[in-house]
Amino acid sequence: MKPSPESRPMKDAVLAFKPDPRGSSPLYLQLAQKLAQIIRDGHYKAEEALPSERTLSDALHISRVTARKAIDQLVDQGLIVRKRGSGNYIAPKLEQPLSRLTSFSEELRQRGYTPGSRWLSRAVTLALPDEQLSLGLSPGTRVARLERLRLADDAVMAYEVSVIPESVLPNPLAVDGSLYECLTASGKAPARALQHIRALNADEKLAERLEVPTGQAVLFITRVGYLETGQAVELTHSYCRSDYYDFVAEMRR
Repeated sequence: MKPSPESRPMKDAVLAFKPDPRGSSPLYLQLAQKLAQIIRDGHYKAEEALPSERTLSDALHISRVTARKAIDQLVDQGLIVRKRGSGNYIAPKLEQPLSRLTSFSEELRQRGYTPGSRWLSRAVTLALPDEQLSLGLSPGTRVARLERLRLADDAVMAYEVSVIPESVLPNPLAVDGSLYECLTASGKAPARALQHIRALNADEKLAERLEVPTGQAVLFITRVGYLETGQAVELTHSYCRSDYYDFVAEMRR
């Protein structure tokens, strides 16, 4: 049985926090900045429990309101995930290599997380002009359109829209978890893919879906997957929380 956040020992890095009463920032912001730096420096691992508000309050001789507001800041930054009835935990971080074609679910399971989806829409519609171009489809071609939030241990990691030709995926409701697992079962999983990544600022609607502040930078990823024959079978647009994602590329000379 894992110890609760109440019973875990306070790390020295946290105990080293000394508020500056003459500083221009409120005390809760000073604490939030200190905790954020401690997390980014690796003193806590993903999924590790952060000391509770009461523990922080007692150890640092601050009010529980101050501790709560500091943790609220970390939640807003995506560094902390609140689990109801359990405590505050370091948010998962997905490091995805650019040299290997894997699904979201595969990457998460390999790192010990539980992948999940919050479905927004699964339907068959007409392909839009840009989708026709990306997938090499004729005007009037129908496609399966999958729209969902991608989750890691219930934390929202990304908003994703996948478009698959109807001839490849006639029933979008057949996709319950991993799209690639569903396509593999029918012998139509991509063998290679081209992926483009750029940054953009989340508008109000996207920010609400990703549970981030409006205007926060996110990673916009477009992937086109191909069969060995060269047929395009997948177009996926992913809007990923930049605080949860790292992309790694190995380069040699």
